[in-house]
Amino acid sequence: MTCLIIGYGNTLRRDDGLGYYAAEQVAQWELEGVRSLPCHQLTPELAADIAQVEKVIFVDAVAPSEQAPSEVTVEPLTAEPEGIDMGHGLSPRSLLILTHMAYQARPEAYHILIPAETFDFGETLSDRAQAGLSKALETIKQIINP
Repeated sequence: MTCLIIGYGNTLRRDDGLGYYAAEQVAQWELEGVRSLPCHQLTPELAADIAQVEKVIFVDAVAPSEQAPSEVTVEPLTAEPEGIDMGHGLSPRSLLILTHMAYQARPEAYHILIPAETFDFGETLSDRAQAGLSKALETIKQIINP
């Protein structure tokens, strides 16, 4: 396995499920050397999966705010120790640090953030989120096959 896609979010809170849906769609591509994991949140157990790949891509929705990006963004990630947050769920960076500490692995890593509009209860995506999901999937293809 050369690449792992981890999409996470709550599919019962509309746009919050963007990362999860992205991972589901990538899984349908059935690409050789690519594994896709849709999950509701990042957990320590994912470190074992991350340690087995050369590249990992995290995909998540980002809530609207003054600091939030207005377009789909890609952030390179490193396992620089800045403290591991073991609260409700791990951050991608904390999970990379845990992967390095437990398995001495440092895969190339990216965080794709998709702008979202609504986190109300429901299972449909907003128009903005749907457009962002399409752009994120294109971005994933570019990262997988540079």
